[in-house]
Amino acid sequence: MLTTIIPKLPMRDKAATKAFYIDRLGFTEIADYGDYLLVRKDHIDIHFFMFKALDPAQNYGQVYIRMNDMDAFYQELLDNNITIHPNGPLAIKPWGQQEFALLDPDNNLLTFGEPI
Repeated sequence: MLTTIIPKLPMRDKAATKAFYIDRLGFTEIADYGDYLLVRKDHIDIHFFMFKALDPAQNYGQVYIRMNDMDAFYQELLDNNITIHPNGPLAIKPWGQQEFALLDPDNNLLTFGEPI
């Protein structure tokens, strides 16, 4: 029986990844194993592996995160000057989700969705 999925995303610079996820998005650090970083917010864990040669323009890492209370979280991001993806502003989608997206420092796409 499957119980949980934990995405593993590439990072070029651990300090920049920590600054974005911990300082800007409010995640906490679970563990730091040198070239491997684990963060958590609420019930969401994300793991990062070092990939110094990553070209962000060629990175297609993506995560879809379901959530509650999206309007408050979205406003918090705006209040903290987090850049929302230009093609991913807060919108109601035909598949019954309210969604928005942003990019991390390595161009990993984070899409947040909440059922409407």
